[in-house]
Amino acid sequence: MIATMTETPAGVQQLPVIELVRPMPGFPDTHRFTLESLDETGVLSALRSLDHADLKFLVVPPGTFHPTYAPEIDDETADALGLTSSEQALVLLVVHAGRDLASTTVNLRAPIVVNIETSRAAQVILDDVAHSVAAPLLG
Repeated sequence: MIATMTETPAGVQQLPVIELVRPMPGFPDTHRFTLESLDETGVLSALRSLDHADLKFLVVPPGTFHPTYAPEIDDETADALGLTSSEQALVLLVVHAGRDLASTTVNLRAPIVVNIETSRAAQVILDDVAHSVAAPLLG
């Protein structure tokens, strides 16, 4: 298993086309995305589909909001992404926007892991039930 990096590497504000090695649950025909920074700090980003123009996910790196979050992905997923070390992995949490920041949540159970060297990615469903699919953003 590879423990994944939870901070955005310096200089990674926008990656080229991100190719999912397997589609996200509920989106079987969506494989290509781009990551676009939505704020000056690079914390809030949009994972925007290139296959469906109206589809995007708000994402954040966990380190800002959940600094102790350190998911481990299985060897099969690491191999599919071409990951050999945690330094290659960018972890993103899908945000569910609430009425305000206090009601906004993130999915800790299914992070998106991107190999920053190859731009291959996957949404990883973790076995650890301690991770919530609707954890408060402001932990």
